[in-house]
Amino acid sequence: MNSPCLCSLLVAVVTTVGCAPMAGTTPASGAAMPSSIIDPYLEIQSALADDRTDGIKASAGSIATAATALGAPAMKIDTAALALSAAAEAADPDIKTVREKFGALSDALDTYMKGLKLTPPEGVRVAYCPMAEKPWMQKGDTLANPYYGKEMPTCGSFR
Repeated sequence: MNSPCLCSLLVAVVTTVGCAPMAGTTPASGAAMPSSIIDPYLEIQSALADDRTDGIKASAGSIATAATALGAPAMKIDTAALALSAAAEAADPDIKTVREKFGALSDALDTYMKGLKLTPPEGVRVAYCPMAEKPWMQKGDTLANPYYGKEMPTCGSFR
């Protein structure tokens, strides 16, 4: 005989467990930041350094998805990536706004990497723009500033 209270309890437990967020997999200290985040990030950095916004919405969406898989410590990366994706969504996005949202994403990544003592993947370097007061990651030895693009491509320094 099924009691209505017992059935309600079972439904509540199954619903709660079924909807619980997955714990995610946080990288171990000293590991490289996952390419699932870095690869689309570098696409965005390269586009902004070239004064373009094409492809940013999709790349930022990929970062948000990858950050979700990293669990709660990466929530700020997820939130910043979603904000960047939304800023790049317009038919003719305002590059200044997109760059501001990219700065928030870069800050979130920098904080996450420092907090967990992660390293950039091989060939990726961290740079800092003193004018924007923001970090960014890029490939190569020549600065490619995403905050000022072609206006001031080499503004900043590598850390």
